Amino acid sequence: MSLDRRTMISLGAGSAALAMAGGVAVAEPAGATPGHHVPTDAALARSLPGGFRSRHAHANGVRLHYVTGGSGDPVVLLAGWPQTWWAWRHIMPELARSHRVIAVDVRGMGGSDKPQGGYDKKTMARDVYELVRSLGHSRVNIVGHDMGAMVAYSFAANHPAATRRLSVVDTLHVDETQYDIPLLPRPGHGFNLWWWAFNQVQGLPEQLAAGRMRHIIDWLFAHSLPDQSLVPDFDRAVYAQRYDSPDAVRAGTAWYKAAHQDIADLKTYGRVTAPVLGVASQLTYDQFRQVLPTLAPDVRVVYADRSIHYIPEEQPELLTRELLKFLA
Repeated sequence: MSLDRRTMISLGAGSAALAMAGGVAVAEPAGATPGHHVPTDAALARSLPGGFRSRHAHANGVRLHYVTGGSGDPVVLLAGWPQTWWAWRHIMPELARSHRVIAVDVRGMGGSDKPQGGYDKKTMARDVYELVRSLGHSRVNIVGHDMGAMVAYSFAANHPAATRRLSVVDTLHVDETQYDIPLLPRPGHGFNLWWWAFNQVQGLPEQLAAGRMRHIIDWLFAHSLPDQSLVPDFDRAVYAQRYDSPDAVRAGTAWYKAAHQDIADLKTYGRVTAPVLGVASQLTYDQFRQVLPTLAPDVRVVYADRSIHYIPEEQPELLTRELLKFLA
């Protein structure tokens, strides 16, 4: 599907039918019944090979939830909307063979606090920076997908001495081109990124989406996965349960409402000095190749040819392989 850069920016989704993407099976925790009982983060963490455990820590004035396991150079994983740390479930066990993996629920996500403010990506990056410092790490590798990619980029831009390597997966930091996306695209000229407008509305999303996030999650996956089996019912139930409360809906929309501040902040950033790996889907590959070299001097872009947007779940084997090469 051919889209211009304005349409491709952030959270790209399409309905093109693609070849089956590779996946790595993760066993459901004992006693879990899809669509009925959703396990705790502690149970989910224990279900992954690699000795993973669910933890909490206070950082930058908020209590953050994270899951950690493995040993070696630390690598921080940040997911996006409407997912949680569980989006990395296929990637974490392999990374943990050679790295200390820290999968974080960013401010407003999953088991982390959902305060009234602080959802600009610069503040959220500070949260992560203070978290990893509290865990005893002075320098980390950081990987982000979707909204998590914006936070990861902001981390590298604002904390260069703490950034060993940066990887952004299928989403770049929001910039002024976001203002040019049409609310009603002409026929044949892309699709409607309705969630950007919907999540800007004050108060209404909490009333409409609370308790109904499964409908939104199913819609997004229906239009953003080459095969619906790549994110089965159990995993969708995990995401929906974490986003179903009014506070969780409010916090998720706040990541989008902060876009104006994020755009202003980006103008103050210098080039990222750490090596950068971009992993892009069919919708964002051209954008990544054009934009990333303007943001950092040491850039490599990999094409996830069978992905539409949710690369950690569509092509986990490819992403794991590329991350391990890059982090080494």
